[in-house]
Amino acid sequence: MATVETTLRGPEAYGLARRVIKEMESAGVWPTPLNFEIWVHYLGDPEGALGREIRRILAADEPFTEGTVDMLAAEYLPRSRLTEEIRDAGRVLDRELSSVSDAIAKAHQSQAAYGQTLDKAASSIETAGDGASLQAVVSGLTTATRKVQRENETLEKKLDASTREVARLREHLEQVRRDAMTDALTNLANRKAFDENLETACAQAEAEGGDLFLAVLDIDHFKRFNDTWGHQTGDQVLRYVASVMGRVAGHPRIAARFGGEEFAMIFPRESLIQVENALEAVRKEIGSRSLRRRSTDDELGAVTLSAGFAQRRPGESASTLLGRADAALYASKHAGRNRITCADPLDQAA
Repeated sequence: MATVETTLRGPEAYGLARRVIKEMESAGVWPTPLNFEIWVHYLGDPEGALGREIRRILAADEPFTEGTVDMLAAEYLPRSRLTEEIRDAGRVLDRELSSVSDAIAKAHQSQAAYGQTLDKAASSIETAGDGASLQAVVSGLTTATRKVQRENETLEKKLDASTREVARLREHLEQVRRDAMTDALTNLANRKAFDENLETACAQAEAEGGDLFLAVLDIDHFKRFNDTWGHQTGDQVLRYVASVMGRVAGHPRIAARFGGEEFAMIFPRESLIQVENALEAVRKEIGSRSLRRRSTDDELGAVTLSAGFAQRRPGESASTLLGRADAALYASKHAGRNRITCADPLDQAA
């Protein structure tokens, strides 16, 4: 069950694009960039939440307006949700900064007025002829001082509240960033996070000279399994595999859903034997259990996993390393599946 992002990176993308245009024309939907993106995700995953909502809209003969499209994008497209979250946070931050700026300006005015009051008081004291006049000057100073104190307290409270609000926004945006880098189905890192982490790991390995391994893993015969039992059961299997990988991929390892039924693991600063042991642990645990379908309790049988891994060479790019790990994965597939293959012997043989 390939994701839309995976499909768009392969030759199937052209067929999907032609089908999208045909379906949009049939439904009377203009091929604007956002409409096209919505329909690509709809036809790429028709059983998903977006697909169900679009089918409901079409069945109800509701107009496919710009407002409808904006709503669908905000609700179902991760990038649009992230953009809207950032816009909301920006609006709140602008409001807080404007409020603080007004409070500071008011405090400056108050301080300037207080300074003028002090100057006048100094002149009055010099010319004060009796105790009553001096008492009036002191009383005026006391009143002005209390007023400045109250305004300073107000400013302090405002600054404190704004500091808390900015901290809340920072925490919220950090959660949004994490959500945008997390695969919603498996809770592993998503493809975007994987790409960024792999580039960072390669740069660190190049700078520090440490070892770096990359593994690519794939569920065997997943399409046949998915077609037999349905997408919901397929999602159950994906979550199970991801849970096993997540337990093995403690820091500094990184586990990601690479796309569809493919996963990846990054191993910074680890040895060959450590990587082999970790991958073998994942393969054995996944293959050792006989799964059951939650909705009917039907026996699903065992799920097996094939994997390939490669050690980064000095100067090697992330894409080249990924290509060698992927080639090792396909070697595992061709050799009978349910096994792990290292890319280095393949490279030497080639």
